[in-house]
Amino acid sequence: MYTTRTALITGASAGIGEAFAEEYARKGCDVILTARRGGRLKALSQRLTQRYGVRAHSFEADLALPQAPEILHQQITAQGLAVDILVNNAGYGVPGNFTESAWQVHSDFIQVMCTAVAHLTHLCLPRMVDQRWGHVINVASVAALLPGNSQHTLYAASKAFCVKFSESMSLEVQSSGVHVTAACPGFTYSEFHDVLGVRPEMDALPKFLWLNATEVARQSITAVERGQVLCINGGIYKVIVGLVKIMPYRLSRWLTSRRPR
Repeated sequence: MYTTRTALITGASAGIGEAFAEEYARKGCDVILTARRGGRLKALSQRLTQRYGVRAHSFEADLALPQAPEILHQQITAQGLAVDILVNNAGYGVPGNFTESAWQVHSDFIQVMCTAVAHLTHLCLPRMVDQRWGHVINVASVAALLPGNSQHTLYAASKAFCVKFSESMSLEVQSSGVHVTAACPGFTYSEFHDVLGVRPEMDALPKFLWLNATEVARQSITAVERGQVLCINGGIYKVIVGLVKIMPYRLSRWLTSRRPR
């Protein structure tokens, strides 16, 4: 299925993005990797080419810049490449209460987490529809399916955008052979929490709440292959989301407010 395909993966330098790159390369798919850390991208590209014999291309880009998706797409096209699979994975968190950060910090966050996701999809989707085959995976979060909480104020909201955007796009392209999936992992081992400076709090959580990035990538790829629109990664998180659905809203809100971080 994948030996003639090319996957574009954002935020590919570490964590879940790197796991997606590894998994697609293992399947024989050529990969286009993008992130802000060019050195790590080049090292990953070389490793994937040596290990799996695929073509791996790297493009350094900062998706917080409004023009970045268009420039990235132009660079890809200029090298004679085309995107058959898009994984919108780039993301991060803004800790603290909403008004503690300058508006530009939040604006950049929305650009990366929402606008760039929609923009890259808008740029890559026409080819997929024309060839009547394509996959789009938007990496959301189980936070999108739970009540909002204080701190990281825009995080769950941005991930909810990814879920609703994926649901709507899936309906629009369902007759064209293109599949769109929102992946919703919970806590996943990566650099994410180290960057936020909350590793001690995270390490105190029960081990059964933690997911492996490789498994998240594999489950998400299987889901998009099957045409599954929503993929809740990890059995424990399926249970949690199921309980929240049947729980009185006021109770679920109260439980969420107990441990906002």
